[in-house]
Amino acid sequence: MRKSTIRLYLSLLFIAISVTSKSLVAQDDMALTGAYTDISKVVIEERILNTISSSYITDKSDLALIYHGITFKPGLQYKGLVPNNLVTKRIILKFNICNTANLPVSIYFCPGFYFSKIALYEQVQNGIVAIPPVLPRTSDSIGYRLITLNANDSATIIADLSAVKTYNNGIKPRLIGKDHLPAFIAKLHSNYYQGALITYVFCGLLLMMILFSLTNFVQGGNKEFLYYSGYAIFLGGLLFYQTIFHLHPSRFGYFFEGYLDFIMQGIGIIFYMLFMKKFLNTKNRHPFLSRLYNAGIALLYCSILSFSILHYFSNNYGAEFMVENLTKILLLLMILVFLVYSIRHWDDKLLRYLFWGNLFLFIFALISQLAILLVKQFQSLPGIFRSAVIYYQMGLFLELVFFLAGLNYKNRRNIIVQTRERETLKAQNLLKEYEKEIAVYKAQQEERQRISADMHDELGAGMTAIRLMSEIARNKMKENTPVEIEKISHSADDVLNKMNAIIWSMNSGNDTLDNLISYIRSYSIEYFDNTPVQCKVNVPAEIPDKELTGDKRRNVFLCVKETLNNVLKHSGGSLVTVDIEANHSLRVIITDNGKGIDLEKLRQFGNGLKNITRRMESIEGSYKIENKNGTVTTLDLPL
Repeated sequence: MRKSTIRLYLSLLFIAISVTSKSLVAQDDMALTGAYTDISKVVIEERILNTISSSYITDKSDLALIYHGITFKPGLQYKGLVPNNLVTKRIILKFNICNTANLPVSIYFCPGFYFSKIALYEQVQNGIVAIPPVLPRTSDSIGYRLITLNANDSATIIADLSAVKTYNNGIKPRLIGKDHLPAFIAKLHSNYYQGALITYVFCGLLLMMILFSLTNFVQGGNKEFLYYSGYAIFLGGLLFYQTIFHLHPSRFGYFFEGYLDFIMQGIGIIFYMLFMKKFLNTKNRHPFLSRLYNAGIALLYCSILSFSILHYFSNNYGAEFMVENLTKILLLLMILVFLVYSIRHWDDKLLRYLFWGNLFLFIFALISQLAILLVKQFQSLPGIFRSAVIYYQMGLFLELVFFLAGLNYKNRRNIIVQTRERETLKAQNLLKEYEKEIAVYKAQQEERQRISADMHDELGAGMTAIRLMSEIARNKMKENTPVEIEKISHSADDVLNKMNAIIWSMNSGNDTLDNLISYIRSYSIEYFDNTPVQCKVNVPAEIPDKELTGDKRRNVFLCVKETLNNVLKHSGGSLVTVDIEANHSLRVIITDNGKGIDLEKLRQFGNGLKNITRRMESIEGSYKIENKNGTVTTLDLPL
């Protein structure tokens, strides 16, 4: 009778607050776990952290069979993040809900954002009954489960949760209004928008660095840029995916958060060490760093392998977590060793670029690691500074900036060195060509000397003998001298004069401007001896010290000779003046006081004028003939 009275009293009390108790078991649980959450009054979300009880069971346990043997403790046994030793266990939550409305009410349950399995049950007198897994129509659907209560009904809900293997899997149970789920998701992501925006900007800058580096690699084939790009791609991809999947329940997000992020980080750091070895040429210049990075690469291979084995073939998340964090700590120590080494070798400018990059990465990575290990302390910071990722982003960005600056410096230095090497090689080749030309020129000069000597000694002597013998014959015969003897004598004189001119032009000792002018002067005066034409030669007071090849001397002289011959034969004048100017060019002006030239005379000695023009053009000179109270002929040769 007494128990009936108590039950009647409790029933009347619950009716007074418009809630009907579903069973005696539910009423007893209410006294154990706390008040019911009225889902009809949930607007957007309702946190139920303080109204639940919790327990942990092994992964292979059948919840329905062992449910009555489970001991629930009020509230969460561990607030915040799930302890490492319990990550692989199943988390069992129990909470009470009621519906005081006169219509059925549906609500979504969300335990947090890193649970690969969410199964809901309703407690009944004989145990538990599974609630059908109804998911919302949203990209984040697997993180939410629908619960529906009839009007004026209540229930005790059991949530069976399997956490993702990550340090970030905190339990934050919520009830979210069915019609307000999109608003809840939007609000959730808007709170993270600032940090996400910073990450996207950082990834955009990183992408430009990657494209720049890959372009340099394609153009120059420098593996430093390839390793740098690999490092930036994996670390940038890591941060990008972390931002995309943060607070977004999805299968790939769970895979990334639990496994892929560490693998990408490890591979990225392998590229980093390859970059450091190549950039610094550690094998030849820094053997200690070469051994250090070889050890680091071996460490990362072992860490990735052991992490993968523990992740997929073991439930020991504590060991898995230890491998990840121990690896990160050892990498930080390696950076610290590099910093000390760089200070001791400060004279190396390449090391200084890497020193500053690694220093910033070390500082911010240390802060990031502290943010992971001291989550509660960092949660009190404002905005984006609560996230461990933002610190790592800042350090990584500054590091990559200094690395890229170092790459540009080294690339620019290599270009300068290569340019100098090419110029040196070019100069050496030019020197060799010049030496060949000198050798050829020397050989030519020696041959010219030999030919001129042979002509002088052999031909010159022969022609002189012919002239002397013709003179002797003419003297003996006197008035009876045949015309042929006279022609032989004149021909011998003419050939001897021409041969002397050729010998003069071939003699390399005469390859000067001064010698040419002297030869023109003496020849001109001598040419008009024993003729009715008077010759005057005007030479400059100072003659530049210029070298003229035998070819140029010969052609200028022959042009002067041809012009003087035309004056003597065709001008009919009594005076010829040869003016010689020598400044930037050699100019020979031959003026006579004759009757000038006409078309008929040009036709008479046109071949001679053509020869003069051809000879001057062959040595890049010019020729001009004019009528000015006689004939003025100008020969111009640039010096």
